[in-house]
Amino acid sequence: MALTVFNRLYRRLGRTYPVVFLTIELQSAFVITAATLGLFSFYYNASAHDYLRILVVTMILVALAVGITIVRTLPLMRPIQEWIAGARDEEQTHEAWAAAVRLPLYLVRHDLGIPIVVAVAPASIWAVIVLNLSWLAFFPLFAGSLVAVGYSTILHYLVLEAGMRPVLVDINRSAAAPRLSAEVSAIPLRVRLMAALPLINLITGLVVAAFTSGGGGGAALGLDVLVAVAVATTISLELTVLFSRSILRPIADLQRATQAVREGRYDVSVPVTTGDELGELAASFNQMLAGLAERERLREAFGTYLDKSVAEFILSEGFSDDGVETEVSVLVCDVRDFTEFARQANAKEVVARLNELFEIIVPIITRHGGHIDKFVGDGLLAVFGAPESYPDHANRAVRAACEIAARVNSDEALGLRIGVGVNTGLVVAGSIGGAGRLNFSVIGDAVNVAARVEAATREIDEDVLVTEATMRELSSSIEVKACGEHELKGLGEPLALYAPRIGEPAPAPAGEEPLPVPRDGGPKGELSGTRSEAGGLAPL
Repeated sequence: MALTVFNRLYRRLGRTYPVVFLTIELQSAFVITAATLGLFSFYYNASAHDYLRILVVTMILVALAVGITIVRTLPLMRPIQEWIAGARDEEQTHEAWAAAVRLPLYLVRHDLGIPIVVAVAPASIWAVIVLNLSWLAFFPLFAGSLVAVGYSTILHYLVLEAGMRPVLVDINRSAAAPRLSAEVSAIPLRVRLMAALPLINLITGLVVAAFTSGGGGGAALGLDVLVAVAVATTISLELTVLFSRSILRPIADLQRATQAVREGRYDVSVPVTTGDELGELAASFNQMLAGLAERERLREAFGTYLDKSVAEFILSEGFSDDGVETEVSVLVCDVRDFTEFARQANAKEVVARLNELFEIIVPIITRHGGHIDKFVGDGLLAVFGAPESYPDHANRAVRAACEIAARVNSDEALGLRIGVGVNTGLVVAGSIGGAGRLNFSVIGDAVNVAARVEAATREIDEDVLVTEATMRELSSSIEVKACGEHELKGLGEPLALYAPRIGEPAPAPAGEEPLPVPRDGGPKGELSGTRSEAGGLAPL
């Protein structure tokens, strides 16, 4: 109900809402002051005239304290007002959010001394003078007034927090992304519970004592304050601690589980220890966690059956279903005479041998920044330059091709020999498929030419061949040998082919990390992460 009223005021008042709301809310200080003086009247036999004199002066002092508080708080509310008025860039939105969250604590931390210095102390002195009391009467009057200030402070904090909620909800809705941290400090929930609940008992005790005091003056008032404080900090404190723990422990369990999820661990759960709203929240969190764990399993399976870089690209915000024309280098490799081997071996041996082969090839392609487009029987097609776009894709593709050929063809235990063809050209990259089945792939003449170039390795007896389009993109560190022009199946004109020089790479160390693939690709003609012979890759 209260939040509905606050929402209506916010929508109606607009940019003046923070100042108007704060001004109206601080008027509660006058009600609390009048009620406190009314309680004190039960302890002192004051005439109506004396009571009125004390009340008028005290109200003037309270008005002065309220005015000072409003003036001091206006600069803090300015970012909120400007945001409501339309100043909503990223920095201004953050400043407005921080100011709205900080406002309740600001009043407690910076303005708590104002009512004490400006109103409570002078009003207590004025009451002693008007009632012609001993100067010692100042202390019980001051102590009782401090209890009222404590109550007023907690009330201001909670009401301001509720009043700023419509603004904060509006700010969060307009933010470009959800806020991931509450970096502005506030009074912890534990402190609020431990302060508010005993104070309620303290005030209740003083009110009851006042109505049953029958006078007694400052001595009775001081004794009642001491007794109420003792009861609030002993008997009721135990219940306050237990009540606080019943709320805070489930919240702490949720915080620990949330931290685990933030670290990528989904094998945790929140114990459901109550049947109330906190128990329902814990159960809902466990349901959400089960869904996240299932999604992570699907993501892992997604990454297993799809190239990891492509999977991450598809799951990223930058992925679009629309095709994009881009220049890439296409690598095609195939095992020579594998059909004969497959005819003589059983199915288990065929699959095992292919898996051994791809265990060598796939990490090399990944390390050089390429991705596997598809496996085709005993061969594969890899792409350098999509979805990650960088200008030295030809360098990377040729270096990967040379390393693959050198590693596989020199492995006597594997017993297989492969040929690798590389071509550079324009392709269309995007999601290809239909009826609910899609595959991120590249299509175009550049792909077909790469496959024909790989087939030509058998005729020319070279392990790796590249086209002239690829050769022109290579850096000077990669030497090539011209192999002449050749007529390739399906191509209308002869194609000039080149064989890059192949070094003798040392075996890659176990657990070797992929070469870094910068998003901007680095300068053309330089291979990011190229290693020396001592580092595991011989220079080409």
